[in-house]
Amino acid sequence: MIQNIFLDTNIILDFLDDKREDHKKVQQLIQYLILNNYKITLSEDMLSTIFYIIKDKKATLQFFKTIIRKWNIVPYGLELIEEAIDIALEKDLDLEDLLQCLCAKKYDSRILITKDKGFYNCGLTLYTTNDFLASRKDG
Repeated sequence: MIQNIFLDTNIILDFLDDKREDHKKVQQLIQYLILNNYKITLSEDMLSTIFYIIKDKKATLQFFKTIIRKWNIVPYGLELIEEAIDIALEKDLDLEDLLQCLCAKKYDSRILITKDKGFYNCGLTLYTTNDFLASRKDG
């Protein structure tokens, strides 16, 4: 069975920017996921956020060209956006985290990898890069 893993925006930023602290670890993570045939899922809105933040625009576009047909790039949809806004208002939570978590859940990811310590959990297994890699070496 192919496992579906959702990667938070900060994981992709770490992967693309070699000056970020977790760059090498995230490279190991992406390599592990690809070699072990994980289905990698991202929300489509992440592409514009990543493009905006990463300085090397050409390399970012090349990365997008490489992944768009190989990885699972998915939309939020109006219902998910409304749900995230309602929860954010009700519980005073980070909208971006809510959108990512609900999107991961909507598209059947059971695992979400993020570096955010206080990431909102909507019922998924949350890992940091280090925790995910360590859990795979033991099992």
